[in-house]
Amino acid sequence: MQVILLDKVINLGNLGDIVKVKDGYARNFLIPSGRARRATQTAIDEFQHRRAELEKQAADKLSAAQALAEKLQSVTLKLTQKAGVDGRLFGSITTFDIASELGKLGFEISKSQVRLVHGLIKMVGDTTVQLVLHTDVIVDLPIAVYGETA
Repeated sequence: MQVILLDKVINLGNLGDIVKVKDGYARNFLIPSGRARRATQTAIDEFQHRRAELEKQAADKLSAAQALAEKLQSVTLKLTQKAGVDGRLFGSITTFDIASELGKLGFEISKSQVRLVHGLIKMVGDTTVQLVLHTDVIVDLPIAVYGETA
């Protein structure tokens, strides 16, 4: 199926590109999330009329993500979870835990924006995770994990 992209999509294309994708990817992800439309002639004509507006919206999203990234540069997240005497956590730190702790600090980050680069966090100590704020803005966030004895 051919679609016209209404937003930049990683490994697919930029705003305004007409790309061929599998039908299920278009119907189940791109079109419902508002990132693409079926590439009919009327949709292409409508896109050409709205192109400046869509480019301005994309630029606004990018600048907001860059501003948030600058605020996050100085943040070190501190998490406390129950751990054994050897430093292993009972359970693990999840993307939800990181997103909710950032929410407490005043940052609106969803758990889907958190990437655990080194796998699940199961040990006490320092590590880093990535926050994908925009397709072009990725921030490395240091995390300090402290254990509390049970």
